[in-house]
Amino acid sequence: MGFVIAVIISYLIGSISFSYLIAKQIAGIDIRSHGSGNAGATNTLRVLGKGPGILVLVLDALKGLAAMGIAHWITGGDPVSYAFAGIFAIVGHNWPIFFGFRGGKGIATTLGVALGLSPLAFLIAAVITVIVIAITRYVSLGSLVFVTLLPVLLWFLTDHPIYPLVSLLITVFAYVRHSSNIVNLVQGKERKLGDKSQRTPLQ
Repeated sequence: MGFVIAVIISYLIGSISFSYLIAKQIAGIDIRSHGSGNAGATNTLRVLGKGPGILVLVLDALKGLAAMGIAHWITGGDPVSYAFAGIFAIVGHNWPIFFGFRGGKGIATTLGVALGLSPLAFLIAAVITVIVIAITRYVSLGSLVFVTLLPVLLWFLTDHPIYPLVSLLITVFAYVRHSSNIVNLVQGKERKLGDKSQRTPLQ
């Protein structure tokens, strides 16, 4: 019963779309009707600028950590519930019940979940991801690098075999949500970070 309660709460926490709420508050827009149409940190950055983009990134990451922390408390530290709470926070972000199941791609929330599973795995994957994005300016490519490295790092750096196994679901979610980005990357059509052609109703 504790597991069920934990994952339901995690899904509801994940379903809070900070990108949508912040865009409505400061610009009066539905972020899903601008830029890439994605309710996430990267599109918020493109449409509204650095401040809102960073704020959404932090809040979305905290959703994952909060969900896992609550699951830990409810279940008395059960590692399976803890890991699946992170998964359901990402599911909520991607398919939020409060916003017509139209959410983001889950990467910011994944960052929080990864941090909760293993700070060291998170740090290593994040550093490599930042380097990839800095060199290529493709956020989508960096995101895919992060979720690809995560299960491998968790396998070597954690004592709970459930963590790398569950993180494979995170990888699958990310690849599914980034399918159009993958096509664009292969075709050389993916938009780069900082491309002025991407900006915004506020400019």
